[in-house]
Amino acid sequence: MWYYVKTLEYPVNLKSSDLKMAKLLITQYGGPDGELGAALRYLNQRYSMPTNKAKGLLTDIGTEEMAHVEILGTMVYQLMDNASIADIKAAGLDGHYADHGKALFYTDATGNPWTATYIQAKGDVIADLHENMAAEQKARATYEKLIDLCRDNPEVLDPLRYLREREVVHFQRFGEALRGVQDKLAERK
Repeated sequence: MWYYVKTLEYPVNLKSSDLKMAKLLITQYGGPDGELGAALRYLNQRYSMPTNKAKGLLTDIGTEEMAHVEILGTMVYQLMDNASIADIKAAGLDGHYADHGKALFYTDATGNPWTATYIQAKGDVIADLHENMAAEQKARATYEKLIDLCRDNPEVLDPLRYLREREVVHFQRFGEALRGVQDKLAERK
């Protein structure tokens, strides 16, 4: 079903270490409103969609969210890559280091591990599409907060702005899908 292209959807080439930013970015990797939960939610919900267009949209956006996981993973890895133990301790990442070294792990910014309770699939297509629109808005809001926290680092800002914009587009596309599904359901009545 997928073809893997060995380039990131948006280029990331962070040359500086910034462990505090890495600690914050990890929330979009594996936090409650992050890309992993979004990808799994959409790829799961696609099965219960009543139209091929809605199924295709959920597959497309779920796949793109996996690409966003890859972008964020790359960013966090590059920001942590050359960190010393003293830097890790100073950034409050010593607990993470004790459990995972410098490896990526799905957590939020405070270290809570990812959980399936972050995702929803109600089996009611209207509820699920509304949930997806809300999820995209929460992700957009998180990206805006991350952007506020790193205004002095253009290397990090550019990919975050790109990811924020994709959340806006996904919200719009889910709104279109909702209207299409509602029209299809109205035809049945």
